[in-house]
This record gives sequence, C-alpha cells and structure tokens, in this order.
Amino acid sequence: MTDPTTRAAPAGVLELLRQFKGDPAAADRYAAACLEKTKAVEPKLRAFEYLPADVSRRPGPLSGIPVAIKDIIATSDMPTTNGSPIYKDHVPAKDAWVVERLRSLGATIFGKTVSTEFAWRHPGPTVNPWNHAHTPGGSSSGSAAAVGAGLVPLALGTQTLGSVIRPAAFNGVVGLKPSFGAIPRTGVHPLSPSLDHVGFFARRVDDVAHALSLLAASSDLDLHGRPLPGFQVDIAEGVPPLEKPRLAIVRFDKWSKADPEQQKLFDAAIAKWRDAGAIAEELELAELDSTNWNAINTILASEAALIFSDLIARYPDRTSDHLKTAVQTGKVHAAWNYLAAKAQQEKLRSRLAADIAGFDAVVTLPAFGEAPKGLSYTGDAEYCAPWTLLGAPAVSLPAGFGKNGLPLGVQLVGAYRQDFHLLRVAKWAETALRFDPGVPAI
Repeated sequence: MTDPTTRAAPAGVLELLRQFKGDPAAADRYAAACLEKTKAVEPKLRAFEYLPADVSRRPGPLSGIPVAIKDIIATSDMPTTNGSPIYKDHVPAKDAWVVERLRSLGATIFGKTVSTEFAWRHPGPTVNPWNHAHTPGGSSSGSAAAVGAGLVPLALGTQTLGSVIRPAAFNGVVGLKPSFGAIPRTGVHPLSPSLDHVGFFARRVDDVAHALSLLAASSDLDLHGRPLPGFQVDIAEGVPPLEKPRLAIVRFDKWSKADPEQQKLFDAAIAKWRDAGAIAEELELAELDSTNWNAINTILASEAALIFSDLIARYPDRTSDHLKTAVQTGKVHAAWNYLAAKAQQEKLRSRLAADIAGFDAVVTLPAFGEAPKGLSYTGDAEYCAPWTLLGAPAVSLPAGFGKNGLPLGVQLVGAYRQDFHLLRVAKWAETALRFDPGVPAI
C-alpha cells in the first residue's frame, strides 16, 4: 500500500509548454527528471514494458513533452508486445500513425506502458499508484498509472469497452475517449474495429483537448475514420469554458449497484455545478440502457473471434483463458446476431443527438466506485460501454476519494463528433469542481 500522503499535482502539458518556451533547456531537464523518477518507482508501480534510451528534445509544437505509449501501439524503435508473450521481442517495422504524428510534433516517445493482453481482460503487473493492493484498471493500465503517479504529463490509451474512462477514474486523472474514428488506428493492434478508439490520459482538460486538436485526423488506411470539425487550443488560455451548461443526468438502472460513496460524490458534483450556474435535469435513455451491453459484447466477441482465432490455434499455451473465451463466444454468434447488433449500434448513434437535444452534455458515472482490490480483475465497464458503442466523446474527471483513499470520478459525454463542445463543458465542470487529487507518494 502507498503512503497516504500526497504531493501537489505536477505541471500539465500546457503549463510545461509555457515554461519551455522561455527556457528550452528546461525541457531537457524535465525529460531527464521524468526518466529518473520512473526508474526509481518502476520496481513498485510496474507501469512500463519498456523505457526509452533517448529522451532528447525534438523541435515542434509538443517539443519537450514526454508521452507514454500503450503497448498495443506500434513503435519502430521499441518493442511492442501487445501484452502477450507471443510478441515479447517484437519490434515493428513502422510506427503507428499516431506515434509517427507525435514524433513529427516534437513529442518525446517515453516508452511503452503495460496493457492487458491484446487490450482484453488478462491483466499485466501494474498496480494502482494510490494503493498497490488495488488494480489500476484496464486495459490501458500502465498509461493511466503513469499519469496518475506523476511520471509523465500525457499518455496514449485505447478503449473498446471502458479502457480509458474507467482507469482514468481509478487513478485520479483526466481521461478522454474522442468520438469514434477521430484518430487513425493504423498500427494499433485491433480488438474490435467497430469499437476501438485511441484516447488520452493527462492531468487537466486543457491537456487532453490540446492533444486531440493536434492528433485528430483521418487516414486512408483506417476505413473507420471520420474527421472531426477542426479546433485549436490556445497555449496561454486553454479551452474556453462553456458557461452555465445544461447537463442531462443519466443514472441508468444499474445505479443501485454503484458504491454509496460513488453515488454521494456524483450527487455532490451535480450540486456544485448547480451552485455554479448549471442546469442539471434527470434524463432516461431506456433503449440505450437495456440494449447496449448485449450489442457491444456481440460486436466485440464476433470481431475478436475473426482477429484472434488463428493466433489461439497457433499458440494455445501462450494465450489466456480470457482471450479464448472471447473467441469461443464470438464463434457461436450467428451472422444475424452480429448484423442486428451493428444495426442497433447505428440506430442508437444516429439518434443520440435527438435524445440529448437541449443538453450540452450527459453526466454519468465512469465506474461503480473505487478500483477493485487485487490485480486479477480490472473493473466493470458497464457505465462506459453505452458511449463506446455509440462512439460518442467522453471525458472522465477526478472528483474525490472513496472510503479506501482511492480516487473517484465523474463522466461527461457529448454528442457524436461534438468533441470540442464537450471539452468546453468539461473545462467549466473541472473549474467548478475545484478538485485536484495531486499525486500519491510512492
């Protein structure tokens, strides 16, 4: 278990860029300090599969910013294990699109973070930085823990069910899952191409917004790409907050399963937002609530079966029971069931804007409570799954602590492809919450 005392939160991406602009040598000192600190805590945290040998600065708008990369995202100069012993020593021939783009922006590629096996349920060794007896969540385990521990200001993750939003909440950081198709996934190992998203972990809304503004694009090699309306983030001012937003409170029928502390924190956050001028009203999304879990799991298992069947047949002793079960489940789904789930996905996605018309964002839970104890189970994704199925943008904000001293969060969701509007709401909500968890003393 970690020391219960905390330290002030380190600088975020925008703050660092402002510092580096007047003192470029500060960027070199910062990167070296990040690497030194990471090496010191890695024996306990185990967030990284591989650390960089070179953290020297490159020119560009992200010059001097260390970015940790989830280990299902290809890097041409570092191993990409996909969380699997099958790929233990695999070094891809090319960078993933998003890594190549980060390099061109001047970012420092700061190693590879632990992922569950192929971003599915079989966990790696990473622990929660707030309490080492608890999971950091998954599948983006190492990325969330690395930012939560203050080792890096920005990290890449992916989400197919809840693998950005949930671990962000568990580790006390901001998580952003952009709209589906916003960032090309070329070079990212697929789990379910109809659901896979690239997302971010950082300390503040401004930081994930700036990352998305620079990385949102389309690629001919990613057939699911759907470009976002372009936007920019001012380095000095950050995202302009959307004052006094109208919020739809969505609890779903599963609300009763949430921990009492999570429920109280959620209601306290809404009370703070109302006091700050927001209008917040309860909203039921009955069809989404009742159908999303079956639809998303049918799509995921069916597509995973196609992707991993041959791999499991070749390496039965090096693939987990979790992956085998997903493939077996996918194989028994009739084509009709898969096509019906895809049709339901498109129906609900196209209806979302009308369902939340008059609201600037949905506010809901990112998880049922604190990170579960133990490392074998990375947590329940039921509160993330509806928005992943729809491809709607989602942000997790840290909002407090639970009874075990672990972080708790809230989730904000926007209309499909309205990412910047959601980020403006999230910036306002973050400011009104006035909560900064700091970082744990490891």
